[in-house]
This record gives sequence, structure tokens and C-alpha cells, in this order.
Amino acid sequence: MRTSYSAHQRERLADASPALKMTAGRVRFVLLMLGMLFLALIGRAIYLQVVQQDFLQGQGEARFRRAMTLEANRGVITDRNGEPLAISSPVQTIWASPADMEPVPPAKLRDLGKLLDMAPEELATKLSDRKKEFVYIKRQINPEVADKVIALGIPGIAKQQEYRRFYPAGEIISHIIGFTGVDGKGQEGVELAREKMLSGKDGRRVVIKDRRGHIIEDVAAIEPPRDGQTLALAVDHRIQYLAYREIKAAVEENKAKAGSVVVLDAKTGELLALANYPSFNPNNRVGTTPEMLRNRAVIDLFEPGSTMKPLSISLALEHGKANVNTVLDTHSYMIGPATIRDVSAQPSLNILGIIQKSSNVGTSKLALLSSPQDFWTYYDSLGFGRAPNTGFPGEAAGRLRDWKNWRPIEQATMSFGYGVSVSLLQMARAYTIFTNDGVMLPISLYKTSTPMPGKRVLSEKTAHEMHDLLVANSEPGGGAVGGRIIGYSIGGKSGTARKLEGRTYVANKHRALFMGFAPGKNPKLIVAVMIDEPTAGKYYGGAISAPVFSQVAGGALRVLNVQPDEPSNNSLLPDSTPVPADF
Repeated sequence: MRTSYSAHQRERLADASPALKMTAGRVRFVLLMLGMLFLALIGRAIYLQVVQQDFLQGQGEARFRRAMTLEANRGVITDRNGEPLAISSPVQTIWASPADMEPVPPAKLRDLGKLLDMAPEELATKLSDRKKEFVYIKRQINPEVADKVIALGIPGIAKQQEYRRFYPAGEIISHIIGFTGVDGKGQEGVELAREKMLSGKDGRRVVIKDRRGHIIEDVAAIEPPRDGQTLALAVDHRIQYLAYREIKAAVEENKAKAGSVVVLDAKTGELLALANYPSFNPNNRVGTTPEMLRNRAVIDLFEPGSTMKPLSISLALEHGKANVNTVLDTHSYMIGPATIRDVSAQPSLNILGIIQKSSNVGTSKLALLSSPQDFWTYYDSLGFGRAPNTGFPGEAAGRLRDWKNWRPIEQATMSFGYGVSVSLLQMARAYTIFTNDGVMLPISLYKTSTPMPGKRVLSEKTAHEMHDLLVANSEPGGGAVGGRIIGYSIGGKSGTARKLEGRTYVANKHRALFMGFAPGKNPKLIVAVMIDEPTAGKYYGGAISAPVFSQVAGGALRVLNVQPDEPSNNSLLPDSTPVPADF
């Protein structure tokens, strides 16, 4: 049925049509916008879940996933008898992740500071950078202290195990062993030289941690650490103790600047002891100065004075320029404008007399019988001017000038230990030619089952002749009587060298030296001693360095159970008066 409207109703409907039409348009617009927004949300979800999935997952894991280093235990260093000289003890390190932390309340910071012996301001500074996900708070602390830190319950503070190096012998052997830094890497000595062998390889563990640093789960296979290897040195800690005790006492007694002693196995070249004073404590290096860190026996160079004479005289014997019965005129003589003289002048001396009286005149005349090239070649064969390749970091090569630039006076002075620079370790090695039938042995820092092959420098005949001359030098009338040992024979040579300052040899600064071997008849040990700038009155090597040789060598022979080769009542003949012949 058709509806009919009155005129008034039709007028009202006509007035309402535009409003209805407008409302419908608004609805369509809102629906369209809602649809577009919904599509945008779906698109964003698809983008995040598909396109950005790896990035977002990485960001989440960066907040809670941690790759932990499993520190390898550094290898133990022992002496030749298995006595530990360097070991690693487990300690704890406190670290934090500022990016995962809320500001720490002041009271908590104060408590943390008391445990770690740190100022709250210092702690606040370490924790202030919210972009950092890892920062060390304090390393290598006592595990009990670390447990108390964790018990404070500060979110973002955690601990991890590390190892701290400990040296049972302390300053006694520090110049050989060296030390490691806070990161556990070698800084000096054998610790540095054998870093790769000792350090091993760290492991790795990837875990999920909560904000308190607690491990929730492992998310990858654990890579276990591979510990460092044990390293056995040639050193005998008992002989090392003797060497350090005696050189320290001698330096203090003679008010010297410093001193060093080297002990070698006379038949293998193994380094049984090396001690310097001053020294340092590797367990606590607070207050350690560069002078205390110097491994003087290895890196310090000096002119060896009269201890060089047995070596240079041997060349004349080797080349047949002289024999043990040769007698030389030992009056002072001139080389150009320079005068060669002896402090204790003698009109003539045979070879033994030249050694006993430490004659510069006799030694230089024998040296000048050889050509400069032959003399240089011989010194070069003894290793002078070249690093000894022991493996010690920073070992010195010394100084031996090219023979083409020599003048006769220079060859003469080099024969009695001036104009050539060496280390104490080099001099000790050179003396192995007198204990090993003319073969110079390489020095070994490490215990060896088979001695390393040496290099022939002299014939057996010459080596035996000089060996016997040095033994005779320890008898009454010789310059080595101060080094004698009750119950044992010895062979040796003392020396005293003035120090060079600028271009001038000063009269009041000396180095006192003694090189020798024991027992004299069948040498087991070579001991080299150097005392730098003694100022207590005595300064001759025969007076202050020879007694150090006697104490170290004698004690070492007894430690090694070497049978005496002389009666136990053989008397010491101390060098009670200065021996000018040392020059």
C-alpha cells in the first residue's frame, strides 16, 4: 500500500536529507581510516616478525645473552727438581652491566665500596655509562669478598673466576721468572719469553642471564679451556737462594750500587742460578723502580777488565805464538803516544806469572802477536758483539768494533778488557771453553735431558793448558786465592775495571769481578760475579767478588753432593790486602 505524506511531513523530510547524507559520509570515512590503520598494523607486524626478526632477536639476546670467557689456568713454572716457582691461584673479578642496571641507591654504593675498598664516587663513575654492557669493577679479589659483594643483591653486579699469579720465591728469582700483568699475560722474564706455552687457550660459554647476573641456561655447547703447559727451568732453587743471599750481602756490605752473579753447569751450559741486587717482589710491585726491575746480568754491558786476560792469552797459545814456558819482557812500553804499564811492575814474566800478576804489558804483547782480523775473529767466536740467544727478553749483544777500524792501541787494550763491552752472562758462557775441552756451550734456561751441542773455539790442548793455569792462579801467589773453597780446588781470575764516564775513565768508580770454576780438577760449576761501584773502601775483584764466588760455589757443590777433591783442612788464603794486579 502506498504511503501518503502530508505537505508538512514532506517539508520536514526534505530538510533532514542533507544531514543524513553527511552522517553517512562520515561513517564511511571513519571506516576507511580504521581499515587503513588495521592494514598498517598488520604490515608493521609482518615487517617486525619477518624482515626484522634477526635484528630484534639479537637485541634481546644482547640484553640477556652473555658470552663468558672460561679462563685457562696458566702453566706452572718449576725449577729443575719440580719445586714450584710460579703458580696460579683462583680469584674472583667483580663486573657490571650498566646498560641493564637501574641507578644504585647511595647506601648500596657505600656498602659495595667498603667491601672493595673503593670510594662510592669511583663506583658511581664506573656505573654511569648506561651504554656499556660490561665494565670491570675490581679484578682479582679474594673469593670470600666476592661472595659478600654478590650477597648485596645489586642487580647487574656479577662475578667471574680468574687466576692470579703467585711467586713462592719472591724477589730471590724475580729477574729470571719475571711477572704477569693483571690480564694474566707475561710482562717480563720467562713469563714473557714463553707466553704462548704458559698461557694455554681460554674457553667459551654462551649463557642466558637474568638481571642479577644469575645464569638461567646455556644456549650453546661449552668450549672448555686448555690449560697452559708446565715449564721446567734449569735453575736449582737451592743454588738460586745461595746466589741471591750472597750477592745481596756483598752489595750491602760494600755499599755498592748493584751486583750480579751467574751460575752455570760447567758441562751442559744450563743456567743453575742468576741473581741481581737490587731486586723486586713480583707478588707486590708497589714502589718498584726501573732500577730494581733491571736484569743486570743479562742486559747491562761493561768492560770486563782483567777477567778477559785468560781468553786473550789463549789465542796466542792456540796459534803457537807462545807456549806455557814463554817468558816476556814486562817493562812498560809505548804504543804511539800511549803507555802500557802494570800496577805491580815486574821485569819479566812467564805465562803463569802474567796471569798471576795480571800483567797488562804481558797480555797486550801476546795479543799483538796476532793480526787484528784473527783477534777479532776469535772474540767473535766467543760470542762478543752478538746476543747469546738464551731467550731472555732484552738480552744484550755487547760491543765489538770491526777490526778494520782498529788501531794497535785498541787491540792491546781489548786484550785486557777495555774497549770491548760484554754482559756477565756472556763472560760466564765464554769461560765454558776452559771447562769443556775448548768447546763453548750454549746457555740453556730450561732443563734438558740431552745437552745442546756447543761450538769448538780452542783445541783441547790449549783449553787444558789455560784450565791448569787458572787452577794454579788460585794457589799462594796467585790472584784468585780469595775465591778458594775449603775441601775443593778452584780455578779463576779476578778483575777490576774503572768505569767510563763520557770519554774519561774515572778513578773513583769501579766494577769488581771474578770468573771461576769449581772443583778445579773436574769442574762442575762456573760462577761469575760482578759488583758495581763499591764505596766502602775495598774495590778490587780479588777482595770483594772472589769471596762471593767462594760462598756461592762452595754452597752449590755441597748442595749437589759433589765429592771434595782436596783435604777438608786445606786453608783459605783470604785476599786481605788489595791486589793491584787486578787491573
